[in-house]
Amino acid sequence: MSLTLALAGDTMLGRGVADKLERTAEPDAFFSSEVRDRLAEADLVLLNLECCLSDRGTPWPGKRFHFRAPPQAAALLAELGVDCVTLANNHALDYGHDALRDTCRHLAQAGIRHVGAGEHLAEARRPLQIEAGGLRLAIVAFADHPADFAAGASRAGIAYADLAAGTPSWVKETITSLRDRSDLVLLTPHWGPNMVAEPLPYIRTTAHTLLESGATLVAGHSAHVFHGVAPHILYDLGDFVDDYATDPLERNDLGLLWLVTLDEHGPVRLRALPLKLDYTHTRMATGDDWRWIRDRFTTACARFGTSVRVTGRDLLVELRDRPGGTP
Repeated sequence: MSLTLALAGDTMLGRGVADKLERTAEPDAFFSSEVRDRLAEADLVLLNLECCLSDRGTPWPGKRFHFRAPPQAAALLAELGVDCVTLANNHALDYGHDALRDTCRHLAQAGIRHVGAGEHLAEARRPLQIEAGGLRLAIVAFADHPADFAAGASRAGIAYADLAAGTPSWVKETITSLRDRSDLVLLTPHWGPNMVAEPLPYIRTTAHTLLESGATLVAGHSAHVFHGVAPHILYDLGDFVDDYATDPLERNDLGLLWLVTLDEHGPVRLRALPLKLDYTHTRMATGDDWRWIRDRFTTACARFGTSVRVTGRDLLVELRDRPGGTP
């Protein structure tokens, strides 16, 4: 038995994307047919939804950027085949608690499950369990910023983890408890600063702690650029769609869609599919863009002792057993 996951990174449907959504929610306005075809290869599609879906609320005070998409964004995600989103990130409460509640409601109405946020602390931390491909997959999500978005005992918010102080015991205990009732455990943290080319030391340490606790796969996001891959660790998935300005050095307009095939022992195949993010529209990368991604990804993976080979236009990561040493 095996299961193929399509993993996409930060998906920002506010601002310019939201303006387009007010005119149309047709998938081809936002994603090329080839991107949609690649998503369809997976048994499950998961992404980080980096905005709220609502027409209510006021901007959270003290933040520079506020991302809100109209309710019809949920229909767009459903048309793409998205099965689950993580809401544990620094934009889930950009328009307050009512907008977060709207987000959860609109997603549910579209048949999309969420993890990493909720009406109170227990709900925000609650893992999601899905059966597909004959396997039981558990998903755990948390974010290491911002602290003021954290859910409380009776306050809506996100699953917050202060990773600077170490991996919280609740995260490790959650993973351990899931190993007895799940075949696979996916950790999807929103961690670290924006626009950094590789994971910071504390993220590398945390990732290995998650594996030692029993995680099958770690797939992080937040940097807006993809990072290299270590065994069982995708440090940063990069971006999937947005309206962001492009950094000429880090090239956040070039990304990856990830197809990960797992069996009960863990990942058996990992394909990284090069993407080009135009303004509010994502397509498969070609030409010099494809070559830039190939070279950047190959170099980044080599720093973790992981090799990459080209199969067609896909980048295939050579998998090996999880190491037992230090990160």
